Amino acid sequence: MTGQQAATEATTGLRERKKQRTRDALVRVALELFTTQGYEQTTVDEIADAVEVSQRTFFRYFASKEEVAFAVQDMVESHFLAELAVRPPEERPFAAMRSAVLCAWNTIGEAIEAVIPVELHMRTYLMIESTPALLAAHLRRSTELEERTARIIADREGLDLDADPRPRIAVAAFTGVMRVTGRLWGQGDDTSLESIRALTELYLDHLEPALAADWRAPARTPGLRAPRA
Repeated sequence: MTGQQAATEATTGLRERKKQRTRDALVRVALELFTTQGYEQTTVDEIADAVEVSQRTFFRYFASKEEVAFAVQDMVESHFLAELAVRPPEERPFAAMRSAVLCAWNTIGEAIEAVIPVELHMRTYLMIESTPALLAAHLRRSTELEERTARIIADREGLDLDADPRPRIAVAAFTGVMRVTGRLWGQGDDTSLESIRALTELYLDHLEPALAADWRAPARTPGLRAPRA
C-alpha cells in the first residue's frame, strides 16, 4: 500500500466515524426529546438544532421522525436475525429462535449503550407503546419481522413458506411471547438488560408447557415478581 492509499483510507475512516457520531447524536437527542416532551410535539428542526446540524443533514440519515424513533429497535432486531441465521442447522426451530434471542441479549448491550443509555431505551419502548401513531407502526414492523423470521426458519428447514404454515405459526407464538415479555419489562422496576434477558428466558420456557399442560394446575414461576399495576 502506498502512502497516498494509506492517507486516503485514513481520511475515509475518519469521515465514516464522523458520520456515525452524527447519526448516534441524532438518535440520542431525538429519543430524549420524544420521551420527555412527546413524539408528536417534537419537530425535526428541534432535533437538528440540538445536534447543531441542518434539517437537510437529519434527512440524510433518516427519512422521518418515525425512522429515528425505531433506530435502536432496528439494531436489536437485526442482531436477533443475525444470530438466528448462524444457529446450528441441527437445532429445531423453536430452540434456534430461543437461543438466538438469548444470545442477542447477551451481546447487544454494548451496542445499545454506545448510542443511548439502556434506561432511555426502556423509556422509548414505553413511549412507543403509548403513542398511537408509533404503536401502529410498531405493530406493522412486528408483522414484517415475523415474516423475515419465518423465512429464515423455512429456509433452515428446507420448507416452502407459502405452502407450509408451520414456520409462520411457530414464529407467531414465539413473537407473541416476546411482546408480552417486553411489556412486562417496561412495567417493572428493573430496567437492566439482564432483567429483560432473564424475563425472556423464563417466559419462553413457559411457552411449550402453556400450550400442552393442564392449566388448572398453578404455573411455577420462582423468583418472578409481578409487574406494577
